[in-house]
Amino acid sequence: SYPYIPILPAQLLEVLSSPTPFIIGVHSVFCSELHDLLDVIIADLDGGTIKIPECIHLSPLPEPLLHQAQTALSLVLHPDLEVADYAFPPLRTSLSHIKMLDKEVRAVFLRLFAQIFQGYRSCLQLIRIHAEPVIHFHKAAFLGQRGLIENDFLTKVLNGMAFAGFVSERGPPYRACDLFDELVSFEVERIKEEEKCDTQEALKRVKELAEQLFKNENPNPHMAFQKVPKPTEGSHLRVHILPFPNIKDPKVQELIQEAVHKNQNSAQTARLEKKCIVPAGSPVVSIVDKASTVFNSARRLEVVRNCISYIFENKILETEK
Repeated sequence: SYPYIPILPAQLLEVLSSPTPFIIGVHSVFCSELHDLLDVIIADLDGGTIKIPECIHLSPLPEPLLHQAQTALSLVLHPDLEVADYAFPPLRTSLSHIKMLDKEVRAVFLRLFAQIFQGYRSCLQLIRIHAEPVIHFHKAAFLGQRGLIENDFLTKVLNGMAFAGFVSERGPPYRACDLFDELVSFEVERIKEEEKCDTQEALKRVKELAEQLFKNENPNPHMAFQKVPKPTEGSHLRVHILPFPNIKDPKVQELIQEAVHKNQNSAQTARLEKKCIVPAGSPVVSIVDKASTVFNSARRLEVVRNCISYIFENKILETEK
């Protein structure tokens, strides 16, 4: 819901002082004019560096998810680093094709989000007293059961507009399911075991997931071929080459009308989405392995703390809730 501008024209550089969040691409010739921006993160795509101003605090991912994500990205982007210290390293592993490499990076983050939001459906409440059903997400219960009540990163994520859209879009119990639903419902426990035991097995699963993502974007792969052959070198100098005939407007219009008529009569082959009951998956569990009693007490303390603060703020309705 915020501005995204691939390339900003020079006349509109003042937009970078906007107080709202944005993603804006700026040509490298204007680098000198970007240093005055105090609260903007600058990612230099040419040099591969990121400049974060001192006034901006970026909350890190909770452990061990941060370490696992970094390890998986290293396996995908720098496979040789994993075996660099071996006395007898295996055969050099080459990087994937650039298209598949993009999908492998996406697969790493898809697995990461599946681990972060694992069990989120058990904290959804469907309220039907309104004209239209309202879906509410119980943030305190989710954070308490995950053992991350004080975690700054996840708290910011759950309070963001993107997560509100995530709940409204994925909250309904009956809808078309996709790859993320399968991951978050059935694969999270296996991902945990892979990350602990075997990095190569984890890399294999990332590649399999990347192939599924690639197939989702390219459901009907076909070989691209050139309809009009490219002229040979120096062909324009040859005498026996016939000149290209003049294009007749009536004939062109006739062909266009014929194609339009054919398209209108042909049945529209749209991909039908099969709706089903969304699998709930396993219940919410802690990211860090601890006894469940700790989270129950943490959840209760959170409720008591909120209740007391509402009393002192004279919010009677909230206190009763």
